Amino acid sequence: MPTRPPGRPRSGVDATVFAATLSTVHELGYAHATVDRIAAAAGVAKTTVYRRWPSKGALITACLVDAFGPVPLTGADRPSVLASAIRWIAGKIGEPGVGAAFAGVFTDAVNDPALRQILSTRLQDPYRIVLQDALDEPEQRVLFFIDVVVGTLLHRLGMTGEPMTDDDVDALVAMVLHALG
Repeated sequence: MPTRPPGRPRSGVDATVFAATLSTVHELGYAHATVDRIAAAAGVAKTTVYRRWPSKGALITACLVDAFGPVPLTGADRPSVLASAIRWIAGKIGEPGVGAAFAGVFTDAVNDPALRQILSTRLQDPYRIVLQDALDEPEQRVLFFIDVVVGTLLHRLGMTGEPMTDDDVDALVAMVLHALG
């Protein structure tokens, strides 16, 4: 009869920690969502978190990648694909804890080159590549599109504490389509 290895079963730990991360960020704000508090909320040891992610920034980035999932690009033409991508990211940033986690980890990355590298390779690059393929655009143009859209959405969240309204997202879609069309 096989015996279970010592320690807590690993299945589901990531999902539990990610849920606790977003909940803690939503309730306490990014700055107060420490790894200690996240681990406690998840019901795991702090060492369990640090075995998987070497820093709070790496944890938050992994959590965001999980929260976003694949970008659901829909539409038969370029404007429809762009509009679907903008509406998708606006919806994700509006989810509890997600926008605050996104803004917080970006702020931390300003002075942390290692975290910028993690954000670039694990969060931004997969979406950039999908958009490049779908839009048949060069890397720098797609990065500009990402900067404009995500920057605008996070700025609104930071300035008001609320995600963009549907009407404002529609206006953002119209502006981006006009500029990048």
